[in-house]
Amino acid sequence: MATWLKRGANAETVKSMAQEVRESVEKTLAFIEQKGDEAIRELSIRFDKLDRASYQLTPKEINDCLAQLSRRDIKDIEFAQEQVRRFAQHQRNALQDIEVETLPGVILGHKNIPVSAAGCYVPGGKYPLLASAHMSVITAKVAGVERIITCAPPFQGKPAPAIVAAQHMAGADEIYCLGGIQAVGAMAIGTDSIRPVDMLVGPGNAFVAEAKRQLFGRVGIDLFAGPTETLVIADESVDGELCATDLLGQAEHGPDSPAVLLTTSEKLAKDTLKEIERLLTILPTAAIARQSWDKFGEVIVAEDEAEMLDIANELAFEHVQVMTHNPDYFLDNMRNFGALFLGPRTNVAYGDKAIGTNHTLPTKKAARYTGGLWVGKFLKTCTYQKVLTDEASALVGEYCSRLCALEGFTGHGEQANIRVRRYGHQDVPYAGVVE
Repeated sequence: MATWLKRGANAETVKSMAQEVRESVEKTLAFIEQKGDEAIRELSIRFDKLDRASYQLTPKEINDCLAQLSRRDIKDIEFAQEQVRRFAQHQRNALQDIEVETLPGVILGHKNIPVSAAGCYVPGGKYPLLASAHMSVITAKVAGVERIITCAPPFQGKPAPAIVAAQHMAGADEIYCLGGIQAVGAMAIGTDSIRPVDMLVGPGNAFVAEAKRQLFGRVGIDLFAGPTETLVIADESVDGELCATDLLGQAEHGPDSPAVLLTTSEKLAKDTLKEIERLLTILPTAAIARQSWDKFGEVIVAEDEAEMLDIANELAFEHVQVMTHNPDYFLDNMRNFGALFLGPRTNVAYGDKAIGTNHTLPTKKAARYTGGLWVGKFLKTCTYQKVLTDEASALVGEYCSRLCALEGFTGHGEQANIRVRRYGHQDVPYAGVVE
């Protein structure tokens, strides 16, 4: 039976926070729908402290941002983007259009068609998270999306040069300096100055995630990607410093980012707790990481690997770092996760920044039913059919006629009957059934 050496916030606290976010987002989206650009400007001034005539960056502004980066900075961004592009292209190559003859004269198929326009949100209020530009824009480009726009909040009162550079280098067609609900709302709803998109993608804080949830249906979304979640699964093969480092490395995202250690070693659990306290005295981002760890951090000691697997599947976390004697046990058996990081040589930061897998991943247990952002999210798999012979049309029509009658759909049945009459040369009474 598992024991908790540390627990996070209870369900009622989390539920209360979610209700406040939901109501705030609903009011804000209604304001954007009613007032358009006027609302966008008012919200940007209020929340981002940025007042502009137009929130779309000009080519000169983009070039000025590029000029602020060193050659090494540019090379590093190019490296990360090439890894994302390479893996995304392999994923796209795995998705093939198909056309098969399922019966003589009956051709069925599907085509993978990219959405026409995508809006990519790039978080950047606390940190300039340029990696999110690679993950969304490049993936959409590889999928074949024609129009890609990006929104990122200002950083320290102005567009963040690194984010702007990453957006531009990734291939964004329009770049806006907008953050939060107003950015997501503007892209989905549209204003006089911003044409709406067909799909919203990208991670964000609780308000961005809730805005995407409320806008789903009006536009498509990639998934519910809210505050970062990290689960470290470890045993005595690693030490407390490594576990503590991987937990705090993600807790620094924000004050609402759960970080959980799941282990079979009580000694490792206690060592990790001590190391976390030590590292929080020297970590430059400790002010944020401390809030997250105190409120949402957990340490769980399980009896064996099987129990760790059960708990991990129940948690269904976004990031799962596995550092055990046999990490492939979890690769082979775990079902609910956003992304796995297997072995002590890799870590969540590699996936976040440079290795090539996508870092926009499901949170809040959405990993039970979806994976993360990938080229397939931008593609609509659309089916088609062709019937090439009279005999095939009559054959399918006979079955269809009788099945429609079972459901009481006489109009549907007549679509089949008329073809049985014409192509099968059978005398079927109107609104009747093929015998």
